[in-house]
Amino acid sequence: MAALAAVRKWREIQPGAPSEWSLAGLSGRLVELSGAEDSAALTIAFGLVRQAQLLGEPAVWIGLEPESFFPPDVAEGGVDIEALAVVRLPTLRAVARAADQLARSGAFGLLVLDVGPGSLPTAAQSRLLGLAGKHGSTILFLTDKPERSPSLGSLVSLRGQARRNQSDKDEFLCELKILKDKRRAPGWTHVEVCGGPAGLH
Repeated sequence: MAALAAVRKWREIQPGAPSEWSLAGLSGRLVELSGAEDSAALTIAFGLVRQAQLLGEPAVWIGLEPESFFPPDVAEGGVDIEALAVVRLPTLRAVARAADQLARSGAFGLLVLDVGPGSLPTAAQSRLLGLAGKHGSTILFLTDKPERSPSLGSLVSLRGQARRNQSDKDEFLCELKILKDKRRAPGWTHVEVCGGPAGLH
């Protein structure tokens, strides 16, 4: 997924629901984070990775070959790259199998599945949801789609659309608009102030 990956600081500035977009608030759920043009999905996803690491919860990033994030930008944002497990696979079917095995281990507090414009079968999502509930982990799908597109399926508990807007020459507002939330009404937002990589300003 092509998106702004550099995150030099994370700071929530919208008081709407600070506890909802957090590792604790998303525990045991299937969550979809999508974006299209001007997406901030990677930035917001790595905010959760950093949060997991600060809490001592291992995180794993599972994605398709040859796509990947840019490690130096992510590291500059405070993520411990050496502590982040990264799995890159050739097909979505392989991604689903790997996610199932890793979730089944109970070793990860956060599993990020970067599926781009693709999806996973309902049966695979059902197994992941059961494992997330059993182990108290968060399973986050990153998808590449516009806001009007449907979510990955009925098992997704929360879906947000991420977008970035430049606030001034040094900062971007990374806004997450919640389109679906089974635990509370959708429509709330989460906003983070993020710095961009050199040359983006």
